[in-house]
Amino acid sequence: MRVTLLPSASSQPPEPSNLYLTSYLIDGVVAIDAGALGLMQSVTEQSRVRHVFISHSHMDHIATLPLFIDNVYQSRRDCVTVYGSESVLESLRRDMFNGRVWPDYVAMSPADAPFLRLAALRSGESVAVEGLKITPVSVNHTVPTQGFIIEGHSASIVIASDTGPTEEIWRRANQLPSLRAVFLEASFPNSLAQMADLTKHLTPKTFAAEVAKLSQAARVLAVHLKARWRDQIVHELTALNLPGVEIVRPGNEYVF
Repeated sequence: MRVTLLPSASSQPPEPSNLYLTSYLIDGVVAIDAGALGLMQSVTEQSRVRHVFISHSHMDHIATLPLFIDNVYQSRRDCVTVYGSESVLESLRRDMFNGRVWPDYVAMSPADAPFLRLAALRSGESVAVEGLKITPVSVNHTVPTQGFIIEGHSASIVIASDTGPTEEIWRRANQLPSLRAVFLEASFPNSLAQMADLTKHLTPKTFAAEVAKLSQAARVLAVHLKARWRDQIVHELTALNLPGVEIVRPGNEYVF
């Protein structure tokens, strides 16, 4: 399984501190979130992505979805499918594809050549796409949010998405015989713990507490570090000396 956290700025090589939007690319054909998806390299590469899973409705996770749909539309029955909870899909219809912010691609879609299809996800119910089994699991954020357990032929990973302290996704992760990696957020430094609690994010301290819920060894890649406090968060994570923990590098392909 090949996983890349897409860069959200144009610097080459990507600057780790310039990560403002969230999108993961899995095996070049499946996306988790669409914060930066519509900015990804060439239209040819974007067109390989036929399945987009949206964790929640916050802008940094959906910002370029309309651009992506525009870029890859080919006027044929085989269109992109966008997956999300009922809450996410309702937000896309009401707040994005509403005829004001963006054309209402859902209502405008011709039957024989739709712009996109929407597919509802229910926590704990798996979806099979492109040789992957993807299971959404509700996590603890300020809006309804799902993390994802992604199982391939010989490896499994967890993308926990935006969350405060949570339980169910770790219970399920501990049952995976082939868990190789966890992508876990660390949004705020410890000095902003009150802000993290209010917005239901993690600090290095609570990050460590979540990692302790894993009962098997796996790489843990810290993501979603707020750019303004990135250096401080990195310093605090490094000081914890947690085995297997590393800071994700946007644009880097991780192979599991």
